[in-house]
Amino acid sequence: MSLSTARSFLSEACYGEQELDANSALLELDKGLRSGKPGEQCEAVVLFPKLFIKYPFPILINSAFLKLADIFRLGNNFLRLCVLKVTQQSEKHLEKILNVDEFVKRVFSVIHSNDPVARAITLRMLGSLASIIPERKNAHHSIRQSLDSHDNVEVEAAIFAAASFSAQSKVFAAGICNKVSEMIQDLETPVDLKLKLIPMLQHMHHDASLASSSRELLQNLVTSYPSTPMVIVTLHTFTQLAASSLIDIPKQLQLLLQYLKDDPRKAVKRLAINDLKLLAKKAPHLWIRENTQTLCECALSSPYVSLKLGMLAVLSTLSETIAIKQYFIPTTVSSASATPRITDLVKLAQECCYHSNLSVAAHGIIVLSNIVISCPEKDIAHLEQDTILGLESLLMLCSQDDSPSVQATLKTTLTSLVKLLKSRPHLSQSAVEFLLGQLHLSCDSSRVLMCHTLSAIATHLPVLGDSMLGDLVDLYRVASHSSTNKQQELLVSLATVIFVASQSSLSAEVKTVIKQQFDNVANGWTVYRIARQASRMGCHELSSELYQSLRTRVASEHFYFWLNSLKEFSQAEQCLTHMKDGDYSEAMSAIAEALRSYQKGIASLTAASTPLNPLTFQCEFIKLRIDNLQALSQLICTCNSLKTSPPPAVATSLALSTGHDLQSCGRISLQMKLCMDEFKSLAACYADLHQSSFDADCATLRNVELQQQSCLLVSHVIEALILDPQAASYQEYGPLGSVQSESEYERRLMSVFTHVLEEVETLNKKHPPVSYLHTGCLCDAIIALLKVPLSFQRYFFQKLQSTSIKLALSPSPRTPNEPISVQNNQQLTLKVEGVVQHGSSPGLFRKIQSVCLNVTSTLQSKGPGADYKIPLDSTTNEIEQRVQPHNDYFSTQFLLNFSILGTHAVTVEASVVDESGIEWKTGPKTTMSVKSMEDPYSQQLRHQMQQNAAQPAPQRSAYSRF
Repeated sequence: MSLSTARSFLSEACYGEQELDANSALLELDKGLRSGKPGEQCEAVVLFPKLFIKYPFPILINSAFLKLADIFRLGNNFLRLCVLKVTQQSEKHLEKILNVDEFVKRVFSVIHSNDPVARAITLRMLGSLASIIPERKNAHHSIRQSLDSHDNVEVEAAIFAAASFSAQSKVFAAGICNKVSEMIQDLETPVDLKLKLIPMLQHMHHDASLASSSRELLQNLVTSYPSTPMVIVTLHTFTQLAASSLIDIPKQLQLLLQYLKDDPRKAVKRLAINDLKLLAKKAPHLWIRENTQTLCECALSSPYVSLKLGMLAVLSTLSETIAIKQYFIPTTVSSASATPRITDLVKLAQECCYHSNLSVAAHGIIVLSNIVISCPEKDIAHLEQDTILGLESLLMLCSQDDSPSVQATLKTTLTSLVKLLKSRPHLSQSAVEFLLGQLHLSCDSSRVLMCHTLSAIATHLPVLGDSMLGDLVDLYRVASHSSTNKQQELLVSLATVIFVASQSSLSAEVKTVIKQQFDNVANGWTVYRIARQASRMGCHELSSELYQSLRTRVASEHFYFWLNSLKEFSQAEQCLTHMKDGDYSEAMSAIAEALRSYQKGIASLTAASTPLNPLTFQCEFIKLRIDNLQALSQLICTCNSLKTSPPPAVATSLALSTGHDLQSCGRISLQMKLCMDEFKSLAACYADLHQSSFDADCATLRNVELQQQSCLLVSHVIEALILDPQAASYQEYGPLGSVQSESEYERRLMSVFTHVLEEVETLNKKHPPVSYLHTGCLCDAIIALLKVPLSFQRYFFQKLQSTSIKLALSPSPRTPNEPISVQNNQQLTLKVEGVVQHGSSPGLFRKIQSVCLNVTSTLQSKGPGADYKIPLDSTTNEIEQRVQPHNDYFSTQFLLNFSILGTHAVTVEASVVDESGIEWKTGPKTTMSVKSMEDPYSQQLRHQMQQNAAQPAPQRSAYSRF
């Protein structure tokens, strides 16, 4: 295996390689490091970050960094620079270095070199290591000395190292602060060096006195050095220090606004605007009305478009926070009658809505719409129409231009429109009519964004769907004339709006129009995306036909099986939508037909899975759907058994004699009890699926919750109608009516839930259990639930977030099946290390706050001599710990007791806790064997006892007493 082989091994992006492979790659890189050719040495050094990504555990990272430290100590300056870059790229792995002292010792030896460049690289290396050696006095001393160097390269490196250590160490920051102050105030210090020293003061926030002295120094510098570069650097350092210390943010706001208002230099004004935006995001609650008013006055009086745009960006950020409410709170009795009509903020926003610069107009629209959303409706009735007119004029301008900047402005404007319509639904009708009219006149990029907006509006207000359907179908007929990417995207977006507007009931005309475009210009990927959207919206008849047409157009058998499974699932759901109320035999037939399709689909889905893409969620979701349909079918059969197998004639007298009223119903009572337990079990399985789907989007998780709620509803109906009406209670999983439904599927399912509960309550009040009315009500509830087309949400097709945990246990066995030996009078220290691995979009839906590790051990088989030992309290260990990952790495230890001789199975299972405190069962689960052996002393005593027990007892005789 050569260096090129190691490079090819490290270039693979997958995880799960064996430790031997990683060690082999490390050995090959080590050969490259020891090569006599500088090129091969450099190539080996730059491959180390890939090795760290491939195997991010301390045992290998420690060895690798020690080898890099040797190269740093013995190599030339270019090699040292390469090692420095590797260290900076691998900053998150530095804390995994086990021999920190030895590593720093090898690196630090270069600081005594006569070469100033070597010393400079060493200082930067020490600065990069500040997170793991913040309190090293020799490093502190070397940085102090190098600040007095006459070599500019070394001084700049010392400044970098000093800034890094100041951010990590309170002691170093307090000690270096006076030194930095003297250098800045010294007249002999060049101005360019002062500009590099000043940003170091932003790290002097470890205590109040240090922050106060740094702020005084910066205040003097702003006054003493009025040049533009000096003012810019000093003000920005001022802002960073205030943002870190928090207590000085109000003063900093006043200072920045003063410079924005009084300083004539555009560069200083631009810096003040950027810093104001930073503070608007950091602490909007500290913006008082006077601050916002000053900013509005500056924006109104500024003749420069770029500066006006920056100030409006700050105001648009503030308008989304509590600062906008503080601005409109009356401060005095005389202003108590003031309304948003006469404020400078409203005046500014109204002026900018029709500005020639589209970005300025967009920010004006954002501010105006946020004012309308946040203020009471009675105070801003006059502003609603102004906002809508401004939005329409800006949309009309942006929709004609397909340049990226204008499209970004259009997207921002449409987002504001959706937020406004959610807050003010009565404005939706006119906005939808305008968008539909504009769709015919816009470019393709703008049409796609407008379709997304119409989908959001129709989802929130489904009553508007019918009114927009005709125009959308007409547009779809003439939408695409070529196969460009934008045209394909437009086809998908238009189809999505049509699915949302039609509310899962497509007419034959609409299907014909959609399929006609497929034959003309749509490619296979576009057809698949449209079919996927149809499955999400419940249009299963169309999606089934589309999947059917795509099956033979793919190049892999896994893709074929995937599309075939989707076709079968769509056909299964299509069977359920044609059921009629009250026709229970037809319902049984429809469920049986759906189950046949689902069984075919789950077989194809299993064949479509691969080791890299196991389709775990999809398989579990479909299996639960099959179990749910089987349980519903069994429940209908049980309801029918009241007719086919009525209670015997003696059932009433038997019920009176035993005191159990349900005995009068005959065998149906026991069957109903079994059905109720089955649905409760299904609800628990859906809860487990929900808990294991950490990477799922919110809509998918809500869909799983709805499936769980439907199972709980059926079990509640069984209990309320038949088993125990008095004790029945519906334990809903999450709020039912207290939240706004985010999809048509959820809205329809909620209405079914409400209707079923009302019917059950009405029936219980009028009729005693159990009669044909009760079983009929139960069957009607089942049919109503099944008639709502199932929605296959995004996570079923697409995983946008990927999170996995990789565990390493020590001690580890030499071979996989070999147990670890431990004496029964000792305890085993089990060290668990783990790495959190992310995909391309980490933390998109939720982030890991901590990792919960659960260690359990169970006795598998007793060893020899175990019968002679006195057992302790238990033969098992159960320990749980929570650890917070740092830089995606965590480590902890467990102390396990194996007092019972024999072989024990130790299981380590990991789960994650998100920022909301919710625990998710993500896994993995790792198992190892431990063999508990008897200690030598106890073994010797046991043998002696056995020998003594085996010897025959001496026989007593008449002479034995003498």
